[in-house]
Amino acid sequence: MNEVKVIGHLINGEMVNNDVRTQAVFNPATGIEEKKVALASKQTVEQAISAAQAAFPEWRNTPAIKRARVMFRFKELLEQNSDTICRLIGEEHGKISHDAAGELQRGIENVEYACGAPELLKGEHSKNVGPNIDCWSEFQPLGVVAGITPFNFPAMVPMWMFPLAIVCGNCFILKPSERDPSSTLYIAQLLKEAGLPDGVMNVVNGDKEAVDVLLSDERIKAVSFVGSTPIAEYIYTTANANGKR
Repeated sequence: MNEVKVIGHLINGEMVNNDVRTQAVFNPATGIEEKKVALASKQTVEQAISAAQAAFPEWRNTPAIKRARVMFRFKELLEQNSDTICRLIGEEHGKISHDAAGELQRGIENVEYACGAPELLKGEHSKNVGPNIDCWSEFQPLGVVAGITPFNFPAMVPMWMFPLAIVCGNCFILKPSERDPSSTLYIAQLLKEAGLPDGVMNVVNGDKEAVDVLLSDERIKAVSFVGSTPIAEYIYTTANANGKR
C-alpha cells in the first residue's frame, strides 16, 4: 500500500506539521482515504497567531499601493494555476471541473475588488464643520483577524475573507474545513509566491480545538465565519463574549 500523505499547516511562510492528531481526507468519487490532515493543537494555533502578530507592524505600515500589487500578482497566479486548484477541489470535495471553475472565478472576483485598495482606503476630509474645526476620517487595520470556512466552497468562501482583510493591512489566520483542505492551502501558497511577506497569511487545519483558540485568544481582533446555523451561533456568542468583532 502507498503511504498516505499528511497535510500540515502554513505558518510564517513555512509548511508545519508537529501535531499528533490527524483526520482522514477522502476522495468522494472513490470513497478511498487518499490523505490525512493534521489537526492543529492549541500550541500550533498560538504559533500561527504569534507569527501574524509579529508581521503586523510592518504590513500595517506598507503603503496600500504596494499591498494591492501583491493582489494583482496573486490574481495572475490564480488564473495561471486554475487547473490545479480545480483538480484539488474535485479530488476532495467532488465537484466536476466546470463547477469548481465557477467557484474559483467567484473568488478571483473578490481578489480583483481588493486590487482597488488605494482608492477604497482614501478616507474623507471636511473643512469647517464647526468654528475653526476640520474633520477627517481614515481607515485603520484591526491587527490579527481570523476566518473559519466550510467544506462546500473551499476556494470561494476563504477568498470572500482574506484578500480584503490583508489588502487593508491586517494579518490573517485561516481555519478551512478539515474535509477538503488542499485547494485552500495551495491558494495560500500562491499568495506567498505573489510576494506576501511571511506571517501575514497563515493557514491552520483543525477542528473545534483550533476554533476555540481563535475565539478566545485576545490577539485575534475579529472573526469571520460561514457555516451551519448552530456553529454560527456558538462562534458569534463566544467571539462576542471575548470582545471580538
